[in-house]
Amino acid sequence: MIDLPGIGNAAVAIMKITSNRKLTLIFRFFRGSKRYFLCAVAASFVTTALNAVTPQIFRFSIDKVLSGQGYEYLRSHLYLLALAIILVAVLSGLSTFVMRTCTAQAGEDFAKNMRNFLFAHVQRLPMSWHEQNQTGDIIQRCTSDVEVIRNFVVTQLLEVFRTVFLVTISFVMMASMNCRLACVVLLFIPVIVAYSAIFYRLIANRFTAADEAEGELSTVVQENATGVRVVRAFGREQYEMDRFQEKNEAFARLWIRLGTLSGLYWGVGDLITGLQVVAVIVLGVVEAVHGNMSVGEFVAFASYNTVLVWPVRGLGRILSDMSKAGVSFERVDYMIRGQEEAYDQGEEIPESTDITFSKVSFAYTEGKEVVKEVSFSIQEGQTFGILGGTGSGKSTLVQLLTRLYPLERGTITIGGKDIRRIPLFWLRRNVGMVLQEPFLYSRTIRENIAASAPGATMDQIRDAARIACVDEAIMGFADGYETLVGERGVTLSGGQRQRVAIARMLLQEAPIMVFDDSLSAVDSQTDYQIRQALKERMKGATVILISHRITTLMGADQILVLDQGEVRETGTHAQLIQKDGIYHKIYQIQMSNDDRDQIEGG
Repeated sequence: MIDLPGIGNAAVAIMKITSNRKLTLIFRFFRGSKRYFLCAVAASFVTTALNAVTPQIFRFSIDKVLSGQGYEYLRSHLYLLALAIILVAVLSGLSTFVMRTCTAQAGEDFAKNMRNFLFAHVQRLPMSWHEQNQTGDIIQRCTSDVEVIRNFVVTQLLEVFRTVFLVTISFVMMASMNCRLACVVLLFIPVIVAYSAIFYRLIANRFTAADEAEGELSTVVQENATGVRVVRAFGREQYEMDRFQEKNEAFARLWIRLGTLSGLYWGVGDLITGLQVVAVIVLGVVEAVHGNMSVGEFVAFASYNTVLVWPVRGLGRILSDMSKAGVSFERVDYMIRGQEEAYDQGEEIPESTDITFSKVSFAYTEGKEVVKEVSFSIQEGQTFGILGGTGSGKSTLVQLLTRLYPLERGTITIGGKDIRRIPLFWLRRNVGMVLQEPFLYSRTIRENIAASAPGATMDQIRDAARIACVDEAIMGFADGYETLVGERGVTLSGGQRQRVAIARMLLQEAPIMVFDDSLSAVDSQTDYQIRQALKERMKGATVILISHRITTLMGADQILVLDQGEVRETGTHAQLIQKDGIYHKIYQIQMSNDDRDQIEGG
């Protein structure tokens, strides 16, 4: 294929998009659909070649048939020439149909593979990664950015191949008819491509800013939708509207600037291509008048020039979209580079649920430890309570136990096995956890409870709900267990959400159960009923209770008191209330005199 000046600039732009890692990613997600893409490329070339035949039929008809230079049969049967043109058009239409069909198949397969991979990848990214990235932006990368990449790889890259082939075959045809006039056309091509390349560079940074602004806008909407109760409770509707309007206006300004730049590009581009058409017509007439080309050649030449104008002109749009694809590639690749948690690494499986923390320290940000040299042990089957104020490190300890965060200093063992040598899938399956703010899916109550055990029967689901003291409340709904809970469980009260989450964890039947302040939204009587029911159900299980309520913890076999990330006291309830320490002070604050007399006397 002839290497035409100016087309090389497009190739360079393509190489910037598809070089090294990006090219590897393209081939990775094209797995299973490469044949469709190659078929689309071949059909595109066939269509282009057939389109190049039609001007030659015009040339032949004018110069040979209509001029009276023989071909008497064709002169008397002109419909044959029309049929030839129709045949070429039909074949071109069929090849275009094949190209579009294969392009659609390849594109959707490519996007499907990428979306499936990104969603699965996000599931295994560590909590630290999720905390550093906004939910709205993650959604943006997995949807809009994937669509931009799909459009570039399957549609625009194909268009680049077609344009290069079209320029090559058209130039060869034009040069065969009039080399000088072909050189004039050729001079305009690098001007158009270079101009498009300049536009490509100008728009790249602006599109990056616009794409990030869209991610911020999505985040505002997502946060408002999920936090609708807080918005209503504190009358923040106007504040949220002002916040959205500010982000929306910034987003609109960026796209208006992009639109202005695009309008300038297309306006100047139309001028350049208009000059090209005028130059070909004027110089072509001069050449025809001087006998340097026939009328048929002039008509065919003008046809080829018309065919060339818009694909080459469209190269600017393609280069513009390449900038968007380049940004989207970077944004998606940022996610892909996130290091997944190793679910299947580790060869040691604990034979018991004894838990030991030995000099464990941890900091979310460097230099600010939230847990400092914490050591304690929990025997299998024990109920272990943890008490502490906000920010004392209570939740951090159990998050380290399940390796939601990597252990930095010290060791944690289960059954004598270091948790770093235990497969992560074993930990997540055998350590059940209920959080203070449990997440519920926008599905039925039954589906939410059964999320930890999809094969659970209705009897098992109701049994778990009874233990969590939520069965009666559920049956009070019109649709019972088929009641839709709404997004994040918004239709349920805080206490009901916590109890549904407890029922869900009970179905998991994990040998280690963690209740992270998960009874904070229920009244003391319900708290007591749940604990009594759990005591019967959880025989043999190792239980960790985290709470700010003394009544929740007083039945534990051992209680640990944390303050500012350090262990201050350990012992049973009876031992701790005898000490003049933190536990005793909290006990005095929380309990009325009658309550203390009843508990201590009982």
